[in-house]
Amino acid sequence: MNYLRGFIPWIALAVVSTLGWQWGALAGLVLGGAMLVRARKAGAAADALILEYSTVAFFAALTAWAFARPGSGLKDYVGALALSWLAVTAWTTLAVGHPFTTGVARRQAPPEVWHTQVFKRINVVITAAWSTAFTLSAAALVVVVSAGLGSVVALAVQFAGFVLPALFTAWYPERARARLAPAAHRA
Repeated sequence: MNYLRGFIPWIALAVVSTLGWQWGALAGLVLGGAMLVRARKAGAAADALILEYSTVAFFAALTAWAFARPGSGLKDYVGALALSWLAVTAWTTLAVGHPFTTGVARRQAPPEVWHTQVFKRINVVITAAWSTAFTLSAAALVVVVSAGLGSVVALAVQFAGFVLPALFTAWYPERARARLAPAAHRA
């Protein structure tokens, strides 16, 4: 569940925004910045912090906009915008061949497996799962907001958009290693 730790600013946005979207944006910025500084001080490589850098960039822009234009219609769609940003970030990391989950996985896996095909394949699949969840959740949030289904439904959609891929992330690697490792050894 270490993957969820990286999403704390995004979860804070969803929760704190019920008090005002400016405060949700600011909470995300503060938490995202603190997490990035902490990770860098702990020696994390910049390429292992793709999500953290993306988080700070998003929340810096959103916070500035939210406080400059508090009545903006964007406030109603901030959850969908946030998940869209995460989707773009995640899909982009796949497109450039460096799935964002790789940095998180390297913090947990021994260095001798980092360059194996099994490790790489697991991270591609897990990042694709997160990318898909972000994309579908963003689209669902647009529908929820447009239909006026309320903040409880919106929070449930956002919650599912993080929890379902987190559960998949916890479940998938062991099964993939069991299935892919024998094939990798034969090749």
